[in-house]
Amino acid sequence: MTSRGQRFLDSLQDGRNVWVDQEKVTELPGHPAFSGTLSTIGRLFDLLDDPRRRDYVGYAADDSGRFAHSSFLVPYTAEDLAKRSRAFAYWAKETNGVMSRLSDYARSLVAGWYGSRKQLGKLDAGLEAKISAYYEEARDNDRFLTTSLLDPQIDRSKGLDDKRLAERYLHVVKETKEGIVLSGAKMIATGAPYTHDFLIFSFNKLDARHSKHAHALIVPAGSEGLHIVCRESFAEPDGQDHPLSSRYDEMDAVLLFDEVLVPWERVLLNGDADAVWKLRSHVPSNSLAFHQTVVRFVAKLEFVAGVTFAVADAIGVNGFLHVQEKLGELITQIDTIKALLIAAEAQAKPDPATGMWLPEPTFIDTARSIGTKLYPRAIEILQQVGGGGFVQTPARMSQFDGPLGDLLNRYFEGVSVGAEQKVRLFKLAWDLIGSPLGSRHELYERFYAGDPVRSYANQYLSSDKAALIDPVWKLLRQTR
Repeated sequence: MTSRGQRFLDSLQDGRNVWVDQEKVTELPGHPAFSGTLSTIGRLFDLLDDPRRRDYVGYAADDSGRFAHSSFLVPYTAEDLAKRSRAFAYWAKETNGVMSRLSDYARSLVAGWYGSRKQLGKLDAGLEAKISAYYEEARDNDRFLTTSLLDPQIDRSKGLDDKRLAERYLHVVKETKEGIVLSGAKMIATGAPYTHDFLIFSFNKLDARHSKHAHALIVPAGSEGLHIVCRESFAEPDGQDHPLSSRYDEMDAVLLFDEVLVPWERVLLNGDADAVWKLRSHVPSNSLAFHQTVVRFVAKLEFVAGVTFAVADAIGVNGFLHVQEKLGELITQIDTIKALLIAAEAQAKPDPATGMWLPEPTFIDTARSIGTKLYPRAIEILQQVGGGGFVQTPARMSQFDGPLGDLLNRYFEGVSVGAEQKVRLFKLAWDLIGSPLGSRHELYERFYAGDPVRSYANQYLSSDKAALIDPVWKLLRQTR
């Protein structure tokens, strides 16, 4: 029987238009830009076929006992929420927190929509049935999903009243009996080349007069006229010299729509800006999806800390007080995000409208906001601990087998490890701090949750400010 991982790889041969370096890629699993990443994803999918490990990442989705990934599990109890969290953590640990869009985020949005389908159905006739049908299709067929919500950066000082922008942002060209036809662009679609479907809607609230830009869609990646234009590949073929870049390059892409037909059954909303915003800002589905991002972030901070500790041990600087201070700071980072995650899950409660068991969103939002500052600082600490050693390693690990092998073993030795192990460690660290992949990840952690300034401001605007201000005036009244 064909494994799930292999079925996933086979399913990508659907005629999709994936472009890398002016080349249209016809065989994704064999292409050097994708082979390492797809091999990693395939192994994750195979976990659901492994009787020893499938309970960590999946649940029995029907009476037949068929397992689905727990990102599709609609939580109605604390145990359900814990099962989801355990699945997110397992995948994150398997990929060292470095792969952030493994489909569990977008799948969680769909699960939240499904759990709220009756309430969301009030937004538009037929929406409840569309959500139900797609949720079951995606769950039962291991659909890989990602989002693409942002508009291209053409002129951020202007909006849709500018005709030039309006024609370049994704918009409806015409409606037919089969569906709607769209042209324009969307960004940033992480995992785009190997996703099955894109969840597409506006990231920002639209004015009612911009109805042709107001839509919520599920777009098949193989749609005719849809071009997936990838950034430069950061994947490297040699796992010894590039242990992260060879396995975990989540490709980012811009989606170019050239009169793409989206069937009506995949058009969740069309032309109603208010309804689209209500779906976009839907608290239950966002709570489930954002929960995954925090679980994954814990694993990433733990990984960076582990690499930093190992570097400090290898070069004998872990006894210096100023280095210990920095290493201790990494521990506080991990504990801070863990504490927020624990609080969010411990204070979870059923949503009054749907009965879904949801993590407390304020703690999730706080973790996502401060994460934009913690990760760059973690990388900075790793840079400071290793210093110039990161640019003093041999170009290739294979050089240890060459004519300079004896000298390399002598002069690259560490305190607690031999020369080869030390160089492997420093190459791993460089993949985090200095490689194109590492630079991409620092940028990602700063902005994946949106504008961090706006995120902090929104937390202030949505907070119970009276609970904090009232005691101040109460004290002042008592001191008259």
